[in-house]
Amino acid sequence: MKLYYSPTACSMAPHIVMRELGLPFETVQVDLRTHKLTKTGEDYYKINPKGYVPAIELDDGSLLTEDAAILQYLGDQKPGMLAAAGSMERYHTIEWLTFISSELHKGFSPLFNNAMPEAARKIFVDKLNLRFALLDKHLADNDFLMGQQFTVADAYAYTVINWATGVKLDLSPYTHLQAYMRRVAARPAVRETVHIEKLAA
Repeated sequence: MKLYYSPTACSMAPHIVMRELGLPFETVQVDLRTHKLTKTGEDYYKINPKGYVPAIELDDGSLLTEDAAILQYLGDQKPGMLAAAGSMERYHTIEWLTFISSELHKGFSPLFNNAMPEAARKIFVDKLNLRFALLDKHLADNDFLMGQQFTVADAYAYTVINWATGVKLDLSPYTHLQAYMRRVAARPAVRETVHIEKLAA
């Protein structure tokens, strides 16, 4: 299995999950500015026409894209990070994956545009703060999004919320969310992933 990734991008989520589960995989770095593979210069659009990461290439040569789909696929490879199909626990994990994708991930995306006027930026920041407040309340009584169990949704949430520093968002009002981020960051697989991606950046 190959993981097409770019350091600190949303592809960090499946990278974390692969290491958490001990799956065999190869990483292939993508330069998202040029849309070329870092080592070979190959055109990434020929591999993934969407042009963004993550993507995973399976052993049969087929490609799977989009974080929520990839994370569910990986979670089904070994038990421990995704509840069984048909269970309400699984549907609630998918609920979190959807929330992270639509409300957090897409909420952050415009903030990476340096040309955005301050008034427009404030709209996106205010909306994200509402989502952070919701998470903070939930995490007051839960170590992880699904309670006491670290799941694929936590890998995604950690990856996206980490972008707050880069776009100068203040998380200090959200003490439970900050504690959650520290808990996730302390996990060996997360530390290993962050270290590897920082070296590649």
